[in-house]
Formats: sequence, structure tokens, C-alpha cells
Amino acid sequence: MNTRAAEAAALTARDAYGRLVAYLAWRWSDLAAAEDALGDALVKALERWPRDGVPEQPEGWLLTVARRELLQSARHQGVVQRLADDPLVRGLLPREGDAAPDPFLTAHPIPDNRLRLMLVCAHPAIERGVRTPLMLQAVLGLDAQRIAAAFLVSPTAMAQRLVRAKQKIAQAGIRFEQPEPADLPQRTHAVLEAVYAAYGLAWERLGAAGEQASLNAELAAEALYLAELCVALMPHDAEARGLWALLLFCESRRQARFVPAPDGSERFVPLHEQDTARWNHAHIERANALLHEAAALGQLGPYQLEAAIQSAHAQRAITGRVPWGGIAQLYQGLLQIAPTLGARVGHAVALGTAHGAGQGLAALDELSEAEVRNHAPWWVARAHLLEQQRRWPDAAAALRHGMGLTEDPRLRAHLWYKLQALQAAPVTDTPA
Repeated sequence: MNTRAAEAAALTARDAYGRLVAYLAWRWSDLAAAEDALGDALVKALERWPRDGVPEQPEGWLLTVARRELLQSARHQGVVQRLADDPLVRGLLPREGDAAPDPFLTAHPIPDNRLRLMLVCAHPAIERGVRTPLMLQAVLGLDAQRIAAAFLVSPTAMAQRLVRAKQKIAQAGIRFEQPEPADLPQRTHAVLEAVYAAYGLAWERLGAAGEQASLNAELAAEALYLAELCVALMPHDAEARGLWALLLFCESRRQARFVPAPDGSERFVPLHEQDTARWNHAHIERANALLHEAAALGQLGPYQLEAAIQSAHAQRAITGRVPWGGIAQLYQGLLQIAPTLGARVGHAVALGTAHGAGQGLAALDELSEAEVRNHAPWWVARAHLLEQQRRWPDAAAALRHGMGLTEDPRLRAHLWYKLQALQAAPVTDTPA
């Protein structure tokens, strides 16, 4: 197989999948059919591009072929006349093998269709727990295995949930149209949740090597763009601004989170140790402005509070210190709205750093064993607070457990170096 053609097909699929599926699903009101047609188009690209050459407009070629697949299917279903009456379809049926660019791609903005498709996936008739995974697959092109890992279920179970959700869209006759203004608020939270989840999946592996690095960078960029789009299309939603601010704060630290090591590898750097000169201060400034705009709307929510916590950390670039007391208070507010496991662990660390390790450990101990048994951040946080009390053996044991639950080799290496330091600590010290 022509390597260049295969790489071009893969690149186009990664870059354009969400936009193309969203457009096709929107025009044909059938998500599953849109995915199948685009899949067929990608197969044809792998067959023809090595022979005929990569077209000048690969995205347009895929859309043209996928649309032809849908039209042929529609003919079999006796609905081609309705589609033929569509001005976007009429006159755009190229000859077989024609790789001409599609005028739609340059004449109409596709991204709005992605957001509209996400709103379809957030329809009340679709089970709440599958709305976000459905958006991640249908709009952002993530496979069931990666989505399953994020939601702590098996790939088979996740695939079955996604199939059932798509069947629900078809069987319930869910319309592919923008919700009425009165219906919009109940759907926007699920859309923001999906954008947040997408960035979180990318953030976990930002800086990974090889093709995975490119995939994660693209996913992070896509999530940031969709967050910005949510603000543009939902200007009076404070949480949309809060989410975009949160992602910008995180993205501002991309270059500081992993730095080159002497052996040529990458070294993980915890937030409180990062070189603030490596932060993107334009991102931080924009994120702070978004937070102020959100506050003026008077709709406090979890994304704004999470962004405010990141804003407090960003103050170190100006003051040289982290306001742990204020961060603990922000976490306290977050726990009243969204008491997630991550928020409770973050609150414990902030509490212990600001007011003494004992208070932080007490907060960690309030969590049930079933919740934290396999949660690496809980064990790492516990090790950190035990270290503050100079309880070296206990800290080392907790850190060792956390290492066993950490998959990223760079994070494991960081924890391993900390473990060596704990094991080398003087045993004569007594707890503070």
C-alpha cells in the first residue's frame, strides 16, 4: 500500500471525522448511517488514493463519496426524492471517481453542525449515562475502548450502550434539529460535560510519544475549539465560560508539565514545581477574563469553581506563592455543588497544605475504602501528607500503592524518584 496515501487518509480521518459525521447526520437525520457511510468512504480512500493519488481536497473527497453512499441507500429506501429536493444535495452528485472538492466545505461552516449533533445526543429520551460517551464517539471520533477506560467499564459494555443509544435515536424518531430555547438548558450541561471529558482524556496523555502524542494534541485542540464554540452559541451560559476558562488554564501549562530529562526522556513536573516562565500567559489572561464575565452572569457552577482553583494556582506566576488557604475554600464551595472523588482529594491536599497535614489526612480518611482502593491520586495525596509529618515508612507504602495504579510511565518514573527519596530519609526522625 502507498504509505503516503494511507497516512493522508488517516490524517484526514482524525482531523475531519467529527465535522463530517455531524454534517452528514444532520442532513440525513441518521447518525448510524452517517458513520457507516463515512467508514465506507475511508475504505474507498485506502483503495483508490494509492492508485489515483491523494486528491487536493481529501476532506471534500470523503464527503462526496460518503454522501453518494447515503444517496444510494436512500434510493433503496424510496426516499431519494426528498433528498433530491434539498438544494445542498441537488447538483452535487459527481461522476464515479470524481475527486473534486465539495463546495459545501468552503461555503458553509461545519462546526455548528457538530454542536447541534451534540445537542441531539443530549436528548432527554437518551439515557443520561450514555449521552457523553455518545458525543465522544459520534462527534469526536473516539473508539469504544478508549471511552470505556474513561468511564471504568468494559469496551464490550460501552459498545453495547452506544449501539442502543443510536437505535434509540432512530426508533424514537428524535429529530435532528436545534432544540427550542426552553429545551436548551437541560441539554447544555451534557454538551459541556462531553467537551470536559474529551479534554480530560487528552490531558491524561498529553506529551505521550509518537502517534499518540499527535492524537492527544488534536483531541485537546478540538475540545478547546468546541468550548469556545459553546460560549459563542450560548453567550448567557456562565458555565460555558467557566469550562472554556478551565481548559485554557490547563492548556496554559502544557509546555511546563513535561520537560526534557538529561537522558533524553521526558520528566513529569508537578504543578507547584513547574517553571512559570514556561506557562502560556496569554491563555491565563484570557481565562481570567472569561471567569470575570461568567461571574457577572450570576450563575455559579462547578466549572467556574474549578477554573477559579486553577486561577489561584496561576497566581504563583505573579506572587511567587500558592494561596492554599483560598484554594481550600474554593474546594469547599465546589464540594457543596459537585462532591466528586477528585474534588474531595483536591480539597484534602489543599486543607493539609494550608492548615496542617493532620487536617488533610483526616479529610482523606473520610472517604470510603471502596472509593479509594483503586484511585491513584488518593494514595499519592496520602503519601504527600504523610511525608509532611515525616512518617517516612507510611508515606513510602502509600506511594508504592499509588505507583501500582499509575499507567503513564512518566508519572510512574516521577513517583519512583520520590519513593527513593522517602526510603533514604533518616529513620530517626519522629512525626511532627
